[in-house]
Amino acid sequence: MTDYLESLNEPQYQGVVNTEGACMLIAGAGSGKTRVLTFRIAQLIRNGVDPFNIMALTFTNKAAKEMRERIEKVVGHDARNLWMGTFHSVFSRILRAEAHHLGYTNNFTIYDTDDSKSLIRNIVKEMGLDDAIYKANTVYSRISAAKNTLISWQDYANNAELMADDAANMRPEISKIYRAYAQRCFKAGAMDFDDLLFNTDKLFKEHLEVLNKYQHRIHYVLVDEFQDTNLCQYYIIRKLAAVRQNICVVGDDAQSIYGFRGADISNILNFERDYPDLKVIKLEQNYRSTNTIVKAANSVIKKNRAQLPKNVWTENEDGNMIELIKAVSDNEEGKLVASSIFQEKMQHQLKFSDFAILYRTNSQSRAIEEALRRMNIKYKVVGGLSFYQRKEIKDLLAYMRFSINQSDEASFRRIINLPKRGIGDSSVDKVIVAANDHAITIWEVLENAQSFIGGRAATAIDDFVAMIKRFGVEVGRKDAYDAAFDIAKGSGLLRELYEDKTVEGLSRYENVQELLNAIKEFVDDPERQDKSLGAFLQEVSLITGQDEDKDKDPDKVTLMTIHMAKGLEFRNVYIVGLEEDLFPSQMMLSNRSELEEERRLFYVAITRAQKHLFLSYALTRYRFGRLKNCEPSRFLDDVDQSFIKVSTKFAGLESLPPPSQYAKNLVSGIKKTISSSPPPRAAGAQAYKASADFQPSDTSQLREGMKVEHPKFGFGRVTAMDSAGADRKAKINFDDFGEKTLLLNFAKLKIHA
Repeated sequence: MTDYLESLNEPQYQGVVNTEGACMLIAGAGSGKTRVLTFRIAQLIRNGVDPFNIMALTFTNKAAKEMRERIEKVVGHDARNLWMGTFHSVFSRILRAEAHHLGYTNNFTIYDTDDSKSLIRNIVKEMGLDDAIYKANTVYSRISAAKNTLISWQDYANNAELMADDAANMRPEISKIYRAYAQRCFKAGAMDFDDLLFNTDKLFKEHLEVLNKYQHRIHYVLVDEFQDTNLCQYYIIRKLAAVRQNICVVGDDAQSIYGFRGADISNILNFERDYPDLKVIKLEQNYRSTNTIVKAANSVIKKNRAQLPKNVWTENEDGNMIELIKAVSDNEEGKLVASSIFQEKMQHQLKFSDFAILYRTNSQSRAIEEALRRMNIKYKVVGGLSFYQRKEIKDLLAYMRFSINQSDEASFRRIINLPKRGIGDSSVDKVIVAANDHAITIWEVLENAQSFIGGRAATAIDDFVAMIKRFGVEVGRKDAYDAAFDIAKGSGLLRELYEDKTVEGLSRYENVQELLNAIKEFVDDPERQDKSLGAFLQEVSLITGQDEDKDKDPDKVTLMTIHMAKGLEFRNVYIVGLEEDLFPSQMMLSNRSELEEERRLFYVAITRAQKHLFLSYALTRYRFGRLKNCEPSRFLDDVDQSFIKVSTKFAGLESLPPPSQYAKNLVSGIKKTISSSPPPRAAGAQAYKASADFQPSDTSQLREGMKVEHPKFGFGRVTAMDSAGADRKAKINFDDFGEKTLLLNFAKLKIHA
């Protein structure tokens, strides 16, 4: 390999050759940080440092493998002797050698997440607790969060704030479950993933001779993606580097987006406090994106207060303006995005793999997927299943199918004990055997469970049969949405998902709500004659049939959440669903730090784009089965308006199959909406800034003709009121932003007259 130092710009060069002491590389998006970290390690080895004395920590095995391969190209096979890998893999290596100090054998078992949750379920059952309240996911997440902040089960039980929080959430026994879980793991000679970190810290804290051994063995510590570290990880690396102070961390505070997993941005923001002699090197030249995209991203992230100052720049061309796509509904948003991709591909001879669609939550993929299918655009969903292949969606669809067709054995097997109702696999097998032996249907066996099955299972089956019969009646007399909602609620599926407050549980709940939204959209289509649940299921079966995609063709549009997109790049990127309460998420608006993490997430999304960036939002979106008016995301105002143009690519919609009057009406509706909307603010114009004494008024007193102030739209006058119950709306003509309809439950308005 040619001399790698010659290929570096000046800050990169400084980051590679200044190998001694504490160093922080603040690496802007697309600035080549992995390259610098790789060459820094190679430089250490070239300078005579034994690879056995270098520890390099990453967050993924893939990153570690790629880095090791790059280093090998420079220094040869010596790179294989590095302490290189993920935090968990490197620290488990230490624990394998030292676990006896903590009372474990050196061949301890490592429990994966499923093992841990299974043990928690057993403990909950043994303690006689309600597993509907003490869900394994919820309890596991709580214990994991405690370990990541170095809180042992003893500390947890003595922490008044944690105990009060558990009591307020109706789970006062979590501390006892944590204690039992920790003791059972120890007794079984097992550690879970969090223990690999927690016990390494404990080992170094309680056995100073062991810490001293590794402090003198590890001369250099390097950490990639430092902004994603949690408290436990930081404490360990700080202890390891305490003797020689040769610690190099690489990261970008503007890309710290994993707070929900325990990442602590204060580690990178306050790093200099722990290392007063810290050398800070800023990698600010972006090699990935156009100048327009880089400057737009900068204009967004500068709105955050908690950040390390830097000025990312590029020598790349200005490139295309950022295009803003405005749709009437979420369904139309999908169609417009699909149409835009098709047009861009044809006009510029691109591949589908040049495109990525990024969204805040997995549930948003449904409308996008359906639009892409209708245009025969191949796609892949990264980091998750296609919408209709997700477990919670299949579960609810199975309930719907069985409510219509009680001979459906596959659906029966899926739902008979979901949620759990005391009907085990052996009882299910008895039902199938009885049906076969007597040449009758499964349903006939179920209706006569006392005769065929007997025992407690028969009573539970009787309740199940009564429920399905009730659903069958509802299906016969209600439209698809009302029947589906009754099934989702009556089956207990909706409640079970709602009560799971983990990140995964919230995502599953949102997915089920999105399925109900799809059914509501189906019912609300004015051209549909048959609005029954059976008609909807027939249509869905055609969609899910196409999901069984065995095609290995790599030329596909990529769909993923923004969290999954971190570290990736694409020629053309679409960021969809830029609406208040969706992005930023309504779950992340309780304080400034949460809002700033959402803004960093938007920054990450923007900086995935190389050549062309598209932003989109919908004026209406189905939420919880109701069509809601949407307000454009505040993040759209964060982008310097001189870099944005409103997209005019709506012609493609008219050619979207299948042609229908309904589609034509929607197309004309979009054009009418855009033509009647106020013109966008002039380039560089500033968003309205609320007065210093702005305090929202009680909008229950709002009346037509009143003058109001909005923190974003400024002053306006109420022209009409809709006083329909909880969804009260006000139509307001704003001086600078034109007429808008706001939901008063959410709108912040100060009444002036």
